Amino acid sequence: MDRRKFLAAGATMAVAPLAAPSVAHAQTSFNWKMTNAYGPGSPFYVEGPGSPTDFCKKVEAMSDGRLKIQHFAAGELIPALEGFDAVRSGAVEMNAANAYFWAGKIPAAQYFTTVPFGLNFQGMNAWLYHGGGMELWDELYAPLGLKALPMGNTGVQMTGWFRKPIESVADFQNLKMRIPGLAGKVYAKLGVDVKLLPGGEIFPALERGVIDAAEFVGPYQDRRLGLQNAAKYYYTTGWHEPSNVTELLIGKVAWDSLPADLQAIVSTAAMACNLESHTWCEANNAAALKDLVENSGVIAGVLPEDVVAELRKVTEEVLAEGAAADPATKKVHDAFMAFRAEHREWAAISEKPYHNLPA
Repeated sequence: MDRRKFLAAGATMAVAPLAAPSVAHAQTSFNWKMTNAYGPGSPFYVEGPGSPTDFCKKVEAMSDGRLKIQHFAAGELIPALEGFDAVRSGAVEMNAANAYFWAGKIPAAQYFTTVPFGLNFQGMNAWLYHGGGMELWDELYAPLGLKALPMGNTGVQMTGWFRKPIESVADFQNLKMRIPGLAGKVYAKLGVDVKLLPGGEIFPALERGVIDAAEFVGPYQDRRLGLQNAAKYYYTTGWHEPSNVTELLIGKVAWDSLPADLQAIVSTAAMACNLESHTWCEANNAAALKDLVENSGVIAGVLPEDVVAELRKVTEEVLAEGAAADPATKKVHDAFMAFRAEHREWAAISEKPYHNLPA
């Protein structure tokens, strides 16, 4: 072989091992599916700033098309509450919902959506991102081949809609109410017949009298469902959901198949949606509540103090019972409550005095 040709060939061989991984990395692409527990067109939960469809767009743009996620609202590919099993089986790579929907499978998962009298938006995110919450979530889901990320937060929610006024704890007796999560267990102890219904089924059930009361989210989303046309008493305190986390559920095999940069893009896009969705709620709920009261005859009010006191008492009982019944729940419960106690000390000095200033 000619010496110059040999050297040229050797140079090419020396460079190739360094260049090949970079080229292969840049060309790797993924096409995933995401299902959703909420119906087509739902603000916040499906469409709009910080929504799951917005998340999909963000990921595709940030990855320059290397990760494309096709979104399916409830009923478009699978029924509303079957996303957990779909991701676990590998039928889809992602699902958007709330972790408390899986309480029957993983009781401790409820703590990663909301806890009655628990943490608000600031506190919940502080716990998840910097207080060990994410690590506990990973520990809980890993044996099932799953990973989860927070992808949204409504902030504090309204207590709900009631066909009759709530004046005492006795008014809960035999009341049929749509209410998910740990709050449902609290209401059940007070005599409420608790129903777990997907968002799209709430209005017809309330309108037909199948249920007497319902909790969904807040003024903007509730108005869109038309709940003001089925009940007129709209209560607040947010005791049951001082914040509410949207869960991005990911199959662990799918997650592990992503290179590090795409994992970082997914995590960053989810965090961006977590913030953006909450600010969207804050920007829209005030005008929606005003419209409901002024133009739809809604009677908005605060639950009586003695009712809230009883709800708090029963909440402590429910949480203690759940922790005693399941080691995983106890571990998450103890960590959550320890962080809540510490965070409340700071909030009592920072947030509370400010909010108690005269208007």
